Amino acid sequence: MPTMTVLNSIWNMVRIMSEGMGRTCAIFFLTLLFSLPLGLLVSLLRMSKNIVISTIAKVYISILRGTPLMLQLLAVTYGPYYLFGMNVAREKLIPVVIAFSLNYAAYFAEIYRGGIESISLGQYEAAQVLGYSRFQCFMRIILPQVVKRIIPSVTNEVVTLVKDTSLAYTVSYSEMFTIGKQLANSKVSFTPFVIAGVFYFVFNAIVGWVMGRFEKRLSYYR
Repeated sequence: MPTMTVLNSIWNMVRIMSEGMGRTCAIFFLTLLFSLPLGLLVSLLRMSKNIVISTIAKVYISILRGTPLMLQLLAVTYGPYYLFGMNVAREKLIPVVIAFSLNYAAYFAEIYRGGIESISLGQYEAAQVLGYSRFQCFMRIILPQVVKRIIPSVTNEVVTLVKDTSLAYTVSYSEMFTIGKQLANSKVSFTPFVIAGVFYFVFNAIVGWVMGRFEKRLSYYR
């Protein structure tokens, strides 16, 4: 097969998959937008002195981390129809983002909790002496240090999220991997999977670089 023909074939595949790439990015960014603050909230509830609230948060984390993300995607997308007759699967991006956000919030919650509990109690006491309220102490003193300490762990989860976006194919959401799989079947070619692999690799390289720069900026005492 002539080189130009091969290149044109690859370019056509990339062009067809480009719409799916945009949807993959949408899942990624929307998941981070919702799961990072939700994870912090769940973390604070998990550390609550109220046994009921703490237990609810523990159960939430246990269930979301203990069951497959694929199963959670199916439950959020099709569960409302079987339970309440509500069809939320028409616009699949919404249930997909909800499922991803709930799942990753559970992981982020434990990362936040580890960071918060690593801060010495003396800093809380010093803040009280200086007249800070509990909220001011957390937002101005504790949280900035927590963010600095948890960046490596958060980076690992973010990298995993890039790859996990491919699971959206289980609910027939036409993100990049789904379109690539359809192309591979129709053209009887492995090339779409290679293109998908390159996309995930480049996407993760960019994510790693951005997070590395962020971590470097926070390393102001080194």
